[in-house]
Amino acid sequence: MAQIQFPDFMAITVGLVVYLLGESINNRVRPLRELNIPDPVTGGLVFAALTWGLYRAGVAEIGFDTHTRDLLLLMFFTGIGLNARLSDLLRGGRPLAILIGITAVLLLVQMAVGGLGAWIAGLPMGMGAVLGSTALLGGHGTVIAWTPELQARGLEAAPEVGIAMATLALVVASIIGGPMAGALIRRFGLASTEIEAGSVGLAEGYATGEITRNALMRTLLWIFICMILGFFVQRAIAEFGLNLPLFVPCLLTGMLVGNLIPLVPFIKPVSHTPTLSLVSEFALGVFLAVSLMSLRLWQLGGYAGTILAVLTVQTLIAVLAAILLAFRFLGRDYQAAVISSGYASFVIGATPTAIATMTAVTKRHGPCQAAFIVIPLLSALFVDIANALVTQGYLNLLSP
Repeated sequence: MAQIQFPDFMAITVGLVVYLLGESINNRVRPLRELNIPDPVTGGLVFAALTWGLYRAGVAEIGFDTHTRDLLLLMFFTGIGLNARLSDLLRGGRPLAILIGITAVLLLVQMAVGGLGAWIAGLPMGMGAVLGSTALLGGHGTVIAWTPELQARGLEAAPEVGIAMATLALVVASIIGGPMAGALIRRFGLASTEIEAGSVGLAEGYATGEITRNALMRTLLWIFICMILGFFVQRAIAEFGLNLPLFVPCLLTGMLVGNLIPLVPFIKPVSHTPTLSLVSEFALGVFLAVSLMSLRLWQLGGYAGTILAVLTVQTLIAVLAAILLAFRFLGRDYQAAVISSGYASFVIGATPTAIATMTAVTKRHGPCQAAFIVIPLLSALFVDIANALVTQGYLNLLSP
C-alpha cells in the first residue's frame, strides 16, 4: 500500500479545496443548509470518507502535516478575543456560571457512563476513562497527555480506544448542534436582536460595511500582534508552574487589546467589523476542514462496536443536557439557543467544533456575540482543570 504524506503547505491547500467542496455541497443540498451543518464539516467528512475508502481498498494510506492548521486556531481565538467588549464579558458572566455548574455534573456523568460501558463490554474498568470525559470533553490532546499514566496502569489499549473515541465524537459533535439550534429557534419563534456584524462570519443577507484592503491589513496586523503577546504571556505564566494551552493567553490578550484600542483616538478599531468576522471565519473554517479531512477513520479498530454504543448514549445525554438544562436556565431566548447548540457540540467534541456550529447558526439566523465568548471561556477556565481532576480520581478509584 502506498504511503502518501502531504506536507504542511499542501495540507492547507487541500483544506481550502475541502472547505469550498463543503460549501458547494451545502448550497446544492437543502437539508444540509436547513440543519445548519457547517461547510467545512460537510467537505471534511466527505474527504475523510474518501481516504478511508482508499485505505480499505489497499490503494493508499494518506496523512497530513498539520502544523499551520494549529496557527489558524490561534488566529481564530485571537479574533474572538478582539471582538470581546467588556459589556459582552459582563453579559456572559451569568451564562458562564450556569454552564460551569452543568458541566461539573456532566463530567461525572460522562465518566460514569464510560465506566459502565467498559464493564458491560468486559474491558478493564480503567478503560472507562477514555470512553468518558477524558476523550469527550478532553479530546485528542487530553488522551495523548494521559497515555503514559494509562499505560503505567496496564491499560495498553487505552490510547488507541481513546483516540478512536475522540475521533468519532468529533464527527458526531460536528452534526448535532446545528439541527438542535434550528429546532429550538423554530419551536420558540426566536430571532437575533443584535445589529452588528457577528464574531465569526456574516449572516446571510446581513448588511455590512465595506471590506477594504487597508481594513484587512490592519485586522491581520492586530491579530498577529496579539498572538505574539500571547506567546510571551504563556511563557511568563509557565514560570509560575501553570501550563496553559497557547490559545488561552492569545484569547485573553485579544480581549485586553480589543478593549484598549477604542481608547486611543488615532487608531481605528477592528472589533465588531465585517473584516474581522471574515478573517475569523476563514481561520476556523480551514482549521476545521483540515482537522476533519485528516481523520484516520480506519483506526477505530476492533473496539468500534463498544465505542459506537457508548458514544450513542453520551450523545443523547449531551443533547438532553443542552436542551433541558442549558437552554432552559439560560433563558430560552435566541442567545440561549445559540449557546446551547454550541454547548452540545462542545461537550461531545471540541471548542472549534462548537464555534463552527454557532457560526453556521448565526450566519443563517443573525449574530450573537456573547455565545462566542462563553464557550471558549468555559473551556479555558474550567473544563481542562476539572477534567484532569475527574480523570485522576476515576483512575485512582477504579484502576489503582
